[in-house]
Amino acid sequence: MVKRNNNRLPSNLPQLQNLVKRDPLSYKDEFLQQYRHFQSTLEVFRLKPDQFNKNLDELVMFLAQVSHCYPVLLETYPQQLMDILESHHTVLDSNMRMSFCRALILLRNKGLLKPTALLSLFFSLLRCQDKSLRKFLKNHIVSDIFNTNVKHKDARLNAALQNFMFGMLKDSNAKAAKMSVDIMIELYKKNTWNDAKSVNVIATALFSKVTKVVVAALKFFLGSDPTEKNSDESDSDEEEVTAKEIMKANKVNKKSRKRGKQLKKAKQVLSNKKKKNSAPAFNFSALHLIHDPQGLAERLFQQLEKKNERFEVKLMTLDIISRLIGLHQLFLFNYYPYIQRFMQPHQREVTRILQFAAQSAHELVPPDIIEPVLKTLVNNFVTERNSSDVIAVGLNAMREICIRCPLAMPAYLLQDLVMYRNYRERSVAMAARSLVSLFRIANPDLLKKRDRGRPTEASLELKVKQYGEIDAKDYIPGAEVLLEEGADGGGGGDDGSDDSEWEDVSHSSDEEVEGEGKSDEEGVESSEEGEEGESDEEGESSGTDEEEDVDEKSEAKKKKEEGGGGGKGKTNSKGEDSKDKVEEAAAISVSRILSDEDFKRIEVARLKKEMTVARKGKKRSRSSVETEDAKTLPNNRAELVSLGDIENIFKKKRHDKEARLETVRKGQEDRMKFGFQDRRQNPFSSKTNREKKKNKNFMMVKHKVFKKQKRSFRDKQASLRNHLLKQCRMK
Repeated sequence: MVKRNNNRLPSNLPQLQNLVKRDPLSYKDEFLQQYRHFQSTLEVFRLKPDQFNKNLDELVMFLAQVSHCYPVLLETYPQQLMDILESHHTVLDSNMRMSFCRALILLRNKGLLKPTALLSLFFSLLRCQDKSLRKFLKNHIVSDIFNTNVKHKDARLNAALQNFMFGMLKDSNAKAAKMSVDIMIELYKKNTWNDAKSVNVIATALFSKVTKVVVAALKFFLGSDPTEKNSDESDSDEEEVTAKEIMKANKVNKKSRKRGKQLKKAKQVLSNKKKKNSAPAFNFSALHLIHDPQGLAERLFQQLEKKNERFEVKLMTLDIISRLIGLHQLFLFNYYPYIQRFMQPHQREVTRILQFAAQSAHELVPPDIIEPVLKTLVNNFVTERNSSDVIAVGLNAMREICIRCPLAMPAYLLQDLVMYRNYRERSVAMAARSLVSLFRIANPDLLKKRDRGRPTEASLELKVKQYGEIDAKDYIPGAEVLLEEGADGGGGGDDGSDDSEWEDVSHSSDEEVEGEGKSDEEGVESSEEGEEGESDEEGESSGTDEEEDVDEKSEAKKKKEEGGGGGKGKTNSKGEDSKDKVEEAAAISVSRILSDEDFKRIEVARLKKEMTVARKGKKRSRSSVETEDAKTLPNNRAELVSLGDIENIFKKKRHDKEARLETVRKGQEDRMKFGFQDRRQNPFSSKTNREKKKNKNFMMVKHKVFKKQKRSFRDKQASLRNHLLKQCRMK
């Protein structure tokens, strides 16, 4: 019979580990015995470091687990492990190397090892040809630096590690450089190393000799890095793997309602995973922190011309350069002729290239630099030999470029493009009309009189900026509306913003439509005369005779020449009126703090000006109002051109089966059920004979059905003859 020996100390290391943690003093001798055994085993291992030693593996983990119990005795233990890794990390067995790293991480978590020394060692271990080890070290480095900077950022530690990382990016080992970039990007996403120094260190990776490092840096600045999985969330990782498998299987398997529901749920799981792991990202936050954007753009463009990279890498580089040019308003004139070479309808990813051309345009680029880009679009896209979709895409690209640089469009070219608004294809017509709508706001002088649309009060006050002109204001435009509302009790004022000025454009008279065909000077002069006439007639009784109107107009002109005012708080001079409005807006901007309600009133007044038709004889205010929206203003333009704005063609999209069924169900919601409707108020009342006949046997109603059939002329004659014979017999 075998005797049980539950206490095998000190050979049973797990049991000894448990006892040492409970009572370190009582089991100190057993611990010293194991420590001496470790020293001797380590000396033997140094002779053959490429072989796996199971005994040493167990002793290393045992000492790391109980190191906090004997910190004085194990003072040199961490350095011993680090020395082995530094001297033999290239020849060590992979399992032994992983055991040493795990033991060092345990010592770091127990506070027995400084983070600088350990992280420097781990950075050097990234050169090892061990993929699992590199992934393990990357996760630890990211989590350790993140946990160190949770409560407060350690500036000295971060500076030392960033300097070391900068050296790692220039390392000859491609895998080590790639892993260093990934670590810095991961820390940036976690808002740990999100300062300007980190961003500029990552920017140096754009000029690495390793293509993978360059691509990683390009994806970082483009904001398209895939969300990686965290090692500590096993449940969510399993759900993510299952969701990906479902999505892959759905591409091959037969479509069904059940699989559709599973696919929808899988997409929801993946979206929740990304939202949970991703840090709050701000659009172009990394590009904003570049120290020398002009130099960076020039170096990237020079590298693009010299190197022969893959087309995908070229696209990402062009995207970065275009964003830098548009965001920082840089001057890189060689970029535009280079990108014109790719502006062909048959070019791969041509819509993205058009997007880059639009992103690189801004108001400080000379118009003669952008004009060849527009001519290239016209020659290659907006021609009759191309399809309607190609023409529409070309017009959309020209619109996006002109939003950012409206002065680049010549008048003769715009007149030709306006002709496409009556094109036979709706997609082309709508794209041309959007271009016309843009220039009605940006530069209406380039359009013909009939294409400018109905003038509004805001459009007449529009001032087209010339090249290099800055329209900076030290007041809130339109703030004078608050003074007028306060004086009039929130209604109208002298600026003509009362409700009587609103009119329906669709019911305009023929005279007003004919007035649009006149020249600008005639229209403005006539409107000025009408304004002066009405401003003097406000305090007098209105007459219908033409002679009285002429007299009043002549009197108004005399007063204007003499410099007299037409009434209290009003000026007859346009310049003086505009100056007074600006002074009122500046006074109210300085004297009080505007609330949200005040800004809403200003916005309502601005929208009224844009919608109110400029009519003759109406007094118009001359306040400086911003008429462009945020997208068309060069100063407030969107930093990124949406690819959908260029690819957007006005066509009826094809619907899949689910979309068609959804529209059918929506149409059936309020509709009554098909078939017979029982409209009896009392369900227990009797039915009509017509309703009862529906449930009868056909043989019971057969004779009635045949009676209703149409008889031939011969049958009618026979029936009439028999009827007459029957009448004769009765007589």
